[in-house]
Amino acid sequence: MVDSGSDSIDVNAPASRCLEVATDFTKYPEWAKDVKETVVLERDSEGRATMVEYRASALGRSTHFTLRYDYSQLPKRLSWQMVDGDIMRSITGSYQFTESGASTRIDYGLEIELVLPLPGFVKRRAEKRILSTLKELKARIES
Repeated sequence: MVDSGSDSIDVNAPASRCLEVATDFTKYPEWAKDVKETVVLERDSEGRATMVEYRASALGRSTHFTLRYDYSQLPKRLSWQMVDGDIMRSITGSYQFTESGASTRIDYGLEIELVLPLPGFVKRRAEKRILSTLKELKARIES
């Protein structure tokens, strides 16, 4: 079963700054508390990371997954899809950037399908933790 979540946040920065931080994958371990390590596996002709391997803490254990990034809808939207993972069957997500004056609204959407089903209370706790990444992104952008 696929579980999904979404959230939005207003950031005091232009969309270009938001996108700069969101695509600096090697720095994620510095600000995203559950991300322990990232490795860029592939880049496109413009030097942007198109495939990134992650090691993160999830559900009380370490997990590994690889995401492929899609830049085709920039500067409005950055999306990703899982290519490989250990406890997830699939991950799809996106950041949508809507600039308004000197600030930007970021809409975050995520769908995850785990290999094994989890009890509802564990899923809700995991969802809150995943969506808190948006607040961590805001703090990093505004710092």
